[in-house]
Amino acid sequence: RIFTLDAQTTVTAVSTSGAVIWQRDVLPDGAEEGDATGGGLAVDGDIVYVSTGFGALTALEASTGNTVWVQDLEATGSGRPTVFGDLVYIMAGDDTGWALDKSNGRLAWQITGSESPTNVLGAPAPVVVGGLTVFSFGSGEMQAVFSQGGLRRWDASVLGERKGRALSKYDDVTGRPIAVGNVIYAGNQSGRTVAVNAGSGGRIWTANEGAVDTVLPVGGSVFLISDRNELLRLDASDGTRIWGATLPGFVDNKPGRQAEVYAHHGPILAGGRLIVASSDGLIRSFDPVSGTLTEATDVPNGASTAPVVAGRTLYLVNRKGQLVAYR
Repeated sequence: RIFTLDAQTTVTAVSTSGAVIWQRDVLPDGAEEGDATGGGLAVDGDIVYVSTGFGALTALEASTGNTVWVQDLEATGSGRPTVFGDLVYIMAGDDTGWALDKSNGRLAWQITGSESPTNVLGAPAPVVVGGLTVFSFGSGEMQAVFSQGGLRRWDASVLGERKGRALSKYDDVTGRPIAVGNVIYAGNQSGRTVAVNAGSGGRIWTANEGAVDTVLPVGGSVFLISDRNELLRLDASDGTRIWGATLPGFVDNKPGRQAEVYAHHGPILAGGRLIVASSDGLIRSFDPVSGTLTEATDVPNGASTAPVVAGRTLYLVNRKGQLVAYR
């Protein structure tokens, strides 16, 4: 099944042939559509965990869509949850980390980080590595706690911005942290990507490139979409730039009209290609060694999510709210 969450808090389960299996509205009682936005999905066994901007985490049966439990997060829950072991981890309000019992939604423990008045909507999914759970806060802080009990182990940050040209100055961690071995890679919106030791939080390197979406470390390299709308390949050992491929930037690139920028989602690595889905109406494939554009495929109405590949099929949601599949 493919699970989606739309802008009106409706969760839909779709078969791999494109047939709708079930739909479930997770709008809280007393709330109205349009009062909040954002959210995320995680699937574990026969349970789908759904977070929403209305501040709730809901567990649904994957086969039927029936509600198993609902937990009030007491703040916006527009980040994606992470399921590991017996717990579900999620960020709420960009400054509170929750750990919930995945069987009933009861609170296991909770941590708080520094508050920040300037955040990007949503929060990266917590990452679990080596018995630690790492939360990323809107202030640019990363906090690692022991997965069992929530006792703090270390603090690190992705603070800083590039001098000169930048599309934004938010220190929020927007490049979802990813752990490979004993290293965690993460980036912000204003010109910083870092690698830190997963056990101690010690800084390994800092690159003057921001990451607006998932950081993809693979094969001794780190691939990311930068805050200047470039697809970049960095050396995973020291963060140096290997190559950059320019992606479309401003929607209207005339003087005085440079406001809205195209959104680029990804990258992912599949079929030996780096794949980026964009709001300008194209899926672009790049050679991961050289950065050369190898293929471009039309996306009706442009992409609004990162692509997901399963069973030799690529899935994404376009800006019109349609689930699209590509062989």
